[in-house]
Amino acid sequence: MSAPLTVYTYKSCDACRQATKWLAAKGLPFVEKPIRETPPSPAELRAMLAHLGGERRRLCNTSGKDYRDQKFGEVVDALSEADFFARLAANGNLIKRPFLLRAAAPARGEAAVGLTGFAAEVWAATLGV
Repeated sequence: MSAPLTVYTYKSCDACRQATKWLAAKGLPFVEKPIRETPPSPAELRAMLAHLGGERRRLCNTSGKDYRDQKFGEVVDALSEADFFARLAANGNLIKRPFLLRAAAPARGEAAVGLTGFAAEVWAATLGV
């Protein structure tokens, strides 16, 4: 049995609904968390950033209203790592969704996984289904 996946979603997000429907159809166990009410922790954000090759903008919801209204794009690269993670952890609207994490489970031969956005082909290849 696979380690459960943690998926942060937003209820009005089509990609989030598609992702959770896809996971359920594949029989993959997952825990769904509302990204606005309970954003990922700084540790989870740090893990995801590593999966994204350290590219901060790939972690951000660049098309979101909060991102635009706060002009976050103008400061994202200038913020210290701590400030960057603190701002995202305080406002789930700034984070690209869906946001999927799984810790490594070496005993089961499972590598750590981190994905943002939903593309069925990418998720299938990454999750091995």
